[in-house]
Amino acid sequence: MFWNCPAVSRRFVLGFTISFICKKEKMDRVKKLTIPAFINDSISKNGEKTSLVYANEGNYAYSDLGKEMRLLAGLLASLGIEKGDKVAVLGPSSPNWGIAFLSVVSMGAVAVPILPDFNSKEVKNILEHSESKILIFAQNLYGLIEEDAARSCQHLILLDNFACVPIGCQASQLKNLAPALPAALIYPEINAPEEDDLASIIYTSGTTGNSKGVMLTHRNLAWTAQQCTTIQKIVPSDRFLSVLPLSHTLENTVGFLLPLFNGASVHYIRKVPTPHVLLNALNTVRPTKLLIVPLIIEKIFKTRILPKFQKSPVIRFLYSIGPIRKLLHVVAGKKLHKTFGGKLDFLGIGGAKLDGTVEKFLKEAKFPYAIGYGLTETSPLLAGTRVGGTRVGSTGPAMAGVSLRLGDVDPATGEGEIQAKGPNVMRGYYKAPEITRSVFTDDGWFKTGDRGWFDKNGFLYIKGRIKNMIVGSSGENIYPEDIESVINRMRYVLESLVLEKKGRLVAMIHLNMEEIENQYQHLKVETAQVKDKINEKIDEILKDIHKKVNEEVNKFSKLHSVVFHPSPFEKTPTKKIKRFLYV
Repeated sequence: MFWNCPAVSRRFVLGFTISFICKKEKMDRVKKLTIPAFINDSISKNGEKTSLVYANEGNYAYSDLGKEMRLLAGLLASLGIEKGDKVAVLGPSSPNWGIAFLSVVSMGAVAVPILPDFNSKEVKNILEHSESKILIFAQNLYGLIEEDAARSCQHLILLDNFACVPIGCQASQLKNLAPALPAALIYPEINAPEEDDLASIIYTSGTTGNSKGVMLTHRNLAWTAQQCTTIQKIVPSDRFLSVLPLSHTLENTVGFLLPLFNGASVHYIRKVPTPHVLLNALNTVRPTKLLIVPLIIEKIFKTRILPKFQKSPVIRFLYSIGPIRKLLHVVAGKKLHKTFGGKLDFLGIGGAKLDGTVEKFLKEAKFPYAIGYGLTETSPLLAGTRVGGTRVGSTGPAMAGVSLRLGDVDPATGEGEIQAKGPNVMRGYYKAPEITRSVFTDDGWFKTGDRGWFDKNGFLYIKGRIKNMIVGSSGENIYPEDIESVINRMRYVLESLVLEKKGRLVAMIHLNMEEIENQYQHLKVETAQVKDKINEKIDEILKDIHKKVNEEVNKFSKLHSVVFHPSPFEKTPTKKIKRFLYV
């Protein structure tokens, strides 16, 4: 099949390498802040250790990873890919996704990760805007690729087995395509990337609905992955379980490059990570490191842990007593740790703000969690805390090597826009020089668009997105995230969204219907009567939330109305609510 791939050159020249030319060169390369420099060094040190695998599906050594990277890079070169060319990767997180990404960036080409959550129009726009010459895609996402979008690329490659896919190939024929990677071929040497060469263009899927191509260099990504070890040490015996999309910078840098640079193994889940599937993976892999977004741990706490502390008046009373609550949290924390496989020593939480009540539980339960803060534009980490060093509500201090400051500070509150400078800050937005200029200050600091403040020890606290800020009738600044944090502490609440409607604050609230419905399972009445009782309970809960929230927030942040939202809110890949859909 390899010989039938279009434009495959049959001219092979001895001496092709991406790595391993000689020991001296490896030593020189590892000093460079490039992805292949670190990966090649790790492959040479950890040859037979496990690299990228599916959970409970055998071994795949670092030496295997190095070999397959070289073969795929050779295939890409034979298809005409040169240094600086764009290659898009569309698929769920998997070992082959990692191989594809590393092969592309190791040969000096530019990887364009595409989120599997994007629709066909967004996929088409990214392929055309990025001018990707090749699209490497997963078979189950073939339906997202419109024919004219496919034709904007020169070649298609199947991510599942690296088969070449003819333009116009029927979906039913994909499973019959043979792998294009040969058993052994030698290709001409490819130019190794330099530190400031572009490594990846990541198209964001933000809460505002505007997708921009963030240009990240080898220095950005390699330096950030290296610096993460100043917060948490990684060793070859570590096992990472991957549950977030590799096409997002958080997982790409911290959950992929970081462990690979340090010889650890990364385990992927072949199926959609439903609670049952995730539980099986946790028990099988028994990870030492796990990276999640807040929604995952918030949902576990609010649906599985908190209801047990609310199931009777006596337990609720005991839970309200501080010392007893802490003891209950410790017991629950030990059970949760066992559920996570029993070996976890680092639960990294990032991508959005963690609910204060949930963090208080983790803190009191002595659970090994840590908080991080950053953006796609900063590769992504800007600030973070080590396990045991967290402060409830804070993202921690700036990561070593990163400088943070506040712009346009309000003298009354000490709050201002968080601005950053460091080797991890992006080059800019692809083909958008004006937008790029707008997010940098005149003296070169990146404007995050987040508002926050520092305590006396340099710990950063986030108030919210400046774009989300609501200006009250008297000119006061209202942060919906502050009000939402109060709402989300209330019993039965899973998530909420505060918006301005006709000059008034409205809260949309999604409740834990499972907990509510369980209260009426014992009733031997008609279904319609049960539904009526549930609806009455919902109205009662919403009225109680409305009253309690308005008693707690300042006069400018009081809610005009509270609305029941029956389904979960639509979210970005890092599980932040897409606010623009509800305005």
